[in-house]
Amino acid sequence: MEDSLLGAAAQQTLAQPTVLEMVTGSGPVVQAVLYLLVLFSVISWAIVFFKFRQLRRSRSESEQFTVVFWETKNLSSIHTASLEMRESATAQIFRAGYQELMRITHARKQPQDPAHKPDSFEDIDEGGVENVERAMRRAAREQLTRLESGLTFLATTAATAPFIGLFGTVWGIMNAFLGLGSSTGSTIQAVAPGIAEALIATAIGLAAAIPSVVAYNHFSRQVRLVSLGMENFLAEFLNIAERHFL
Repeated sequence: MEDSLLGAAAQQTLAQPTVLEMVTGSGPVVQAVLYLLVLFSVISWAIVFFKFRQLRRSRSESEQFTVVFWETKNLSSIHTASLEMRESATAQIFRAGYQELMRITHARKQPQDPAHKPDSFEDIDEGGVENVERAMRRAAREQLTRLESGLTFLATTAATAPFIGLFGTVWGIMNAFLGLGSSTGSTIQAVAPGIAEALIATAIGLAAAIPSVVAYNHFSRQVRLVSLGMENFLAEFLNIAERHFL
């Protein structure tokens, strides 16, 4: 008797559908919701890996460039070193400022010395400080835009995925109860499979949203730190230039 009960329980356990079977066995609307959520999740994880690599390289190269900047007094040498640090936001800001300085000083000193370039802070013409600042701030905005790319999608996934999953769940439960009304057996066993299939949409929605929330908060903080570093460098660069003007 006991052995037969255990055998029946084992058969019932084996008869339970897997998650994949519940997904493939759900209705077309629920399946569309599930596939959409899976697509959101795949894209979000791709963005997470890309942004992690991008921000890590940017932070590492910015630290290297800061060392080069403070240890080297020659602007031309600093510019040459910055060419190898393409992922560094700070290096890109310096390049924008240096190129603006080169255009201004070359245009004003060309009649006397066409080959002259601003190789030191003393060579910077005072009249171009505002132009240099505008060029550097424009480069800073471009770098922020580059570093923030993809974060909007993470925020969108975090905000909408649970509601998309909830829509699939509500739709699946509605169909399950509609099927119950047309069936002869009005028991919980009649609607349990449909409800279970519908609840998968909510689970997948949360699975897509939770990592996106965590990644968005983390990367937003990293971008804010990079932005703060750029602002500090810009202010230091302009202060050094103005101090030499005086």
